[in-house]
Amino acid sequence: SGILKSCEPYGNGHINDTYSAAYKTDNGEKRYILQAVNTDVFKEPDKLMSNIEKVTAFLREKGCGERETLSLVKTRDGKAHYTDSDNNCWRMYDFIENSICLELPESNEDFYQCALAFGKFQKALNDFPAESLHEIIPDFHNTPKRYKDFLQSVSEDRSGRAHLVKPEIDFIKARADFYPVLFENHSAGKLPLRVSHNDTKCNNVLLDNTTRKALCVIDLDTIMPGFSVTDFGDAIRFGASTAAEDEKDLSKVKLDMEKFRVYTKGFLDGCGGLLSDSEIMLLPEGAKMMTIECGMRFLADFIDGDKYFKIAYPEHNLDRCRTQLKLVSEMEDHWDEMKKCVSEYVK
Repeated sequence: SGILKSCEPYGNGHINDTYSAAYKTDNGEKRYILQAVNTDVFKEPDKLMSNIEKVTAFLREKGCGERETLSLVKTRDGKAHYTDSDNNCWRMYDFIENSICLELPESNEDFYQCALAFGKFQKALNDFPAESLHEIIPDFHNTPKRYKDFLQSVSEDRSGRAHLVKPEIDFIKARADFYPVLFENHSAGKLPLRVSHNDTKCNNVLLDNTTRKALCVIDLDTIMPGFSVTDFGDAIRFGASTAAEDEKDLSKVKLDMEKFRVYTKGFLDGCGGLLSDSEIMLLPEGAKMMTIECGMRFLADFIDGDKYFKIAYPEHNLDRCRTQLKLVSEMEDHWDEMKKCVSEYVK
């Protein structure tokens, strides 16, 4: 409640339209985050908002304070979102003051704090019934299904580009035996289904602006049932690479093992003994899986004629693919080192 003073675009999100809205109240000024949910990407906003409402309420009941989890502002009739006359879906959160959101960590300590936040997120949601969540994007990290779709893209060759990328196609095909590994371990009881965030970049963690300590995990749109190791792996794919996701000079693309160690420590510190030994030992598999899955998605889109990912130039998706495949090679070269690093946390 209050009188609206301002409403301005906010942040650097690529999917939803986000605004900072300031209201004048009897006690001064209060800020909120207002978002229009992109229903082209999220086609069932009711299910998406149901997930967010359940998870944030659960975290609040577990004792997370107002700066430690997102707080939905309900509509006047008690709903988690509002649908306007044009069928646009709107939601609002309390603004978390004195916080910062980094596009990239500025130090190893920042990276550790982001890892700590996602580990604590896993820990806090340990006894949340993951199976009660809606699958917002079906088969989002089902790598065997992604591989099957990739092979279909190669076979159909809609853009006539497949002949240009034979080495990349062969690289992905050569690792076909690897893609079912996580699901095989899940079936064997070694990798439990958990609540996974599915977008564990550093810019989805708020840090305290004064102390630089982790406050809160944000952007809960892709919360679904999943695996802890894929949340870990996507963060490594993005945060432990020495180059940008579309770097043309592949000699610059390395796996930064120091960052791998820092993130492993932060994530497992945050999990606080939650993960089983078998889960911990599968963390490197999670990192490699997320990287090669991302690479095959970029390559499939290039072959399909750039239908999914936004591009800035014709070979953009191919450059993105090549950085991911180079990072996979880097992981394979450092495999024993990665395994040794995680084994130090096995009980």
